[in-house]
Amino acid sequence: MMGALPQPTEFKPHAVRQDQAPLLLRAARGEVVERTPVWMMRQAGRHMQAYRDLVKDYPTFRERSEIPEVSLEISLQPYRAYGTDGVILFSDILTPLPAMGVDFQISEGGAIAISPIRSREAFSRMTGAGDFDPEKNVPFVGEVLSKLRLELSNTNATLLGFVGLPFTLATYLVEGATGTKTNFAEMRKLREEDAKLAHDILQHLAERIAQYAIYQIDSGAQVIQVFDSWAGHLEPHEFDTWAAPYQKYVVQAIQDARPEVPVIIYMAPDSYSKGGALIERLAASGATMIATPNF
Repeated sequence: MMGALPQPTEFKPHAVRQDQAPLLLRAARGEVVERTPVWMMRQAGRHMQAYRDLVKDYPTFRERSEIPEVSLEISLQPYRAYGTDGVILFSDILTPLPAMGVDFQISEGGAIAISPIRSREAFSRMTGAGDFDPEKNVPFVGEVLSKLRLELSNTNATLLGFVGLPFTLATYLVEGATGTKTNFAEMRKLREEDAKLAHDILQHLAERIAQYAIYQIDSGAQVIQVFDSWAGHLEPHEFDTWAAPYQKYVVQAIQDARPEVPVIIYMAPDSYSKGGALIERLAASGATMIATPNF
């Protein structure tokens, strides 16, 4: 039985100018803006008491991200409290995987559990899953984005959607978990022992993730952020083979289909990406903006 959604104290937004786009959207387009836009990633909202109160009634991450009214509320909490310039969908990069034939679990501590895909036979769970149809298989994503866009009409806030890029998603599929503890040993092993299968998994993901991003745009997202969080553990020459081509595929597919929508790319600081070491390679993805973590 659903509990009542707690209501945080609301920030009073600044006056809206009807003659220009929201600040973050203008910045993402490369326009000169009056100040730096600020927004929170969905994880940042976890510091809020309003979010922690929701956890009591919706104890699993998938409940909170897949029940539309709960995801909607969590997405809006930082904006209501702080008046951020952007609102990002409360979801996860793994959310579309069940629509591709792969189930997953996330513990409250953030641990990922997936039945790993390390053979052609295991990969058939994905290739045999039928057509990828996000509108049919993850309708809650589109519903939340549509409602968020309505909520944010006549405000200065920009609505962001997001997706995971193929290499990072593939690490979860192959490792069966977050690969940081083992330095992505299973993914490295697959790349070395069956490069064809590894590339097939990456291409399969690329085609569907591009489709998923376009679905988010059509549902209301004004900007798409794409995450290749774990690509920074690749050496530069490995990055060029295993991450870059699939980044470019997804970004280009989004831009071909919806050229007016900016794309922001992000990669976590890792063994070979600290200090912006791979920033030129990220720029080569074709994304409109590069997110550079300052740590």
